[in-house]
Amino acid sequence: MTMVVHHNPKCGTSRNVLAAIRATGQEPVIIDYMKEGWTRPQLLGLFAAAGITPREALRDKAPEAEGLADADDEALIAAMIRHPVLVNRPIVCSPRGVRLCRPSERVIDLLEAPLPGDFVKEDGKPMLAAGAAR
Repeated sequence: MTMVVHHNPKCGTSRNVLAAIRATGQEPVIIDYMKEGWTRPQLLGLFAAAGITPREALRDKAPEAEGLADADDEALIAAMIRHPVLVNRPIVCSPRGVRLCRPSERVIDLLEAPLPGDFVKEDGKPMLAAGAAR
């Protein structure tokens, strides 16, 4: 199975995750969901596979999230379909599982090859697995 990244190229976390995958020698399938949009079955499948709820996937910092504080799951999914930016990113699908990779370090255990030790994120900080020494 090839890795799939539901990617927003304007998002630094999403760019860092994509760069980390590529640094291991893999070229994932990239889905620019800001252009492609979402479907209800797609969102339900991704959320179920990642073990998250629509509320946990909601990017509540987006202006489009205004008024969704008390929304139920169905209203959140409908809003995410209308406004793709409301889905936090990136969501990565791999043979090792599906995960919302926020923070970007959450991608590390989905990688099939080790991340090079000198890999740094856009901010110049190393990407290290949880608990790794700096």
